[in-house]
Amino acid sequence: MKRASPKVLGLLAALTLVWGTNWPLFRIALSELPVLTFRTIVLATGFLVLFVIIRLRGESLAVPAGKWPPLIAASAMNIGVWNIATSMAVLYIPSGHASVLAYTMPLWVALIGFVVFRQSLTGRLLAALLIGAAAVVALMAPNFTGYANAPWGLFWGLLAGFCWAIGTYIVKRTSWPGMGLSLTFWQVAIALPPIALGAAAIDGLPAHWPSAVAIVATVYTGAIPMALGTAIWFALVKLLPAQVAALSSIAIPIVAVASGILLLHEPLSALQAVAIASTVISLWLALVPGRSAG
Repeated sequence: MKRASPKVLGLLAALTLVWGTNWPLFRIALSELPVLTFRTIVLATGFLVLFVIIRLRGESLAVPAGKWPPLIAASAMNIGVWNIATSMAVLYIPSGHASVLAYTMPLWVALIGFVVFRQSLTGRLLAALLIGAAAVVALMAPNFTGYANAPWGLFWGLLAGFCWAIGTYIVKRTSWPGMGLSLTFWQVAIALPPIALGAAAIDGLPAHWPSAVAIVATVYTGAIPMALGTAIWFALVKLLPAQVAALSSIAIPIVAVASGILLLHEPLSALQAVAIASTVISLWLALVPGRSAG
């Protein structure tokens, strides 16, 4: 395997930093904004920024014939459920812990591939699944006494990772001729209206104007992690093999945990630290091929 170029390493580091440090901002924004309102602003901002980037790059927004059904399904899993579930998770548990649960996506990918698509489950993948499951239990166990609603945080965090895995399979098992960044643009565009309608119906008009900090955190989440982070993703996809996204996810929860500790003073016990380290080992076993692999 060729050594990654400095450009690739720089993009990968940028993606990890952008996506990892974004998790504490969820809690900052959600302390003043309802979930659906927050996600509506995030998606609307991402929509506008992605549209501008696509136009500047001269890419087409055309959707190939017959691709609307899988595109809608991918949008529901990758954008719709992901945005709501991750927002709900950080309401119940520390943002860093929620990110670890959400980024179990590669483990769900391995499990779904084995059960649904009859893909082989190697010893490394089996070990990854067992270690990952144990890590989730260890991560959440202390929270069940410290956080009254921690089970809901566990549910929403794992749901986010599970649905992201389903969305990943939809995208990977569908041919998208001529679609680059527009694939993400349309997923955001499809998810935005129902979430916005939900915000209008459930959240209603805000009772007070959010603080400048909450507004900046929300707009930043839409403009940088969602829009520009996605642009970095597609640049990496062109430069690296298909597993680049999963490989980049190994470090993101660690950055998220560190950010939560530094910015929000979130707790981290020794058991939780071991659990997070175990999650990284689990993801590494699942994603990085052994020396004998081709």
